[in-house]
Amino acid sequence: MSAVIGFVGLGIMGGQMASNLLDAGFEVIGFDLVPEALERLSTTGGRVASSAGQAAAEADVVITMLPNHSHVEAAALGEGGVLDGAKPGTLYIDMSSIRPATARKLAEVGADRGIRVLDAPVSGGEKGAVDGVLSIMVGGSEENFAAAQAVFAPLGKAVHVGPAGSGQTVKAANQLVVGGTYALVAEAIVLLEASGLDASVGLDVLAGGLAGSRILELKRRTMVAREFQPGFRIDLHHKDMGIVLDAARDAGVALPVGNLVAALIASARAQGYGQLDHSALLKVAENLAGKGSAA
Repeated sequence: MSAVIGFVGLGIMGGQMASNLLDAGFEVIGFDLVPEALERLSTTGGRVASSAGQAAAEADVVITMLPNHSHVEAAALGEGGVLDGAKPGTLYIDMSSIRPATARKLAEVGADRGIRVLDAPVSGGEKGAVDGVLSIMVGGSEENFAAAQAVFAPLGKAVHVGPAGSGQTVKAANQLVVGGTYALVAEAIVLLEASGLDASVGLDVLAGGLAGSRILELKRRTMVAREFQPGFRIDLHHKDMGIVLDAARDAGVALPVGNLVAALIASARAQGYGQLDHSALLKVAENLAGKGSAA
């Protein structure tokens, strides 16, 4: 394909997404603050930019995939950033998980400068990025969504969910459900093991019934084995639960279970598990049950 994609943020997720776009035939020019990330892009056939603004200036489509709203604001709205460098008519897709209010701000500033903006956060973790099967929740105009289809195709399945900011709201709801599910699977393991049962067998049964979920499908064995190699870190889920609670305040609704899930994830972080996978909520459940160690 002839389109040039500027990709800002080449971490665990972004680096693999950029690689998939290269494999699909796009030319990719990337930027990241971590030199090793730029080296990986270069070795897989991408070009390296010296700044977010340069990546945007040379691109037809710009993607940002960054940890938090503050990083997105700096990369997109800062001096010499994406919206400074991008040409009018450029399609800018933010695929980070950030506050819906920030996504709406990006769309407003972009519109003032003639830049088409979509918010398109993803779900599926590192494996989904590697396999190109991410779930992509897209906010923005239907016209811009249609224009982005060829870019989304190598990354996963994209669904248009509403106007600017809507993708981020749906992602917040996703993280609420994911966090709650991990917390309950963790407690199920604690209950099964404390009752003298084989948790692996018990979870196999649960996975085949109404309690079945994608989390049980992908994570039940590693959770029972206490393998918490990060696909999505507790630290990032902690950030996302802040987004959930902010969105709930903006919408004027109470999320009592959501607040509890946020507290459990915050506890995991406080106990030193922030760099572990979010399935490490099992360690919090064990500690609360007196079956583990907070060390």
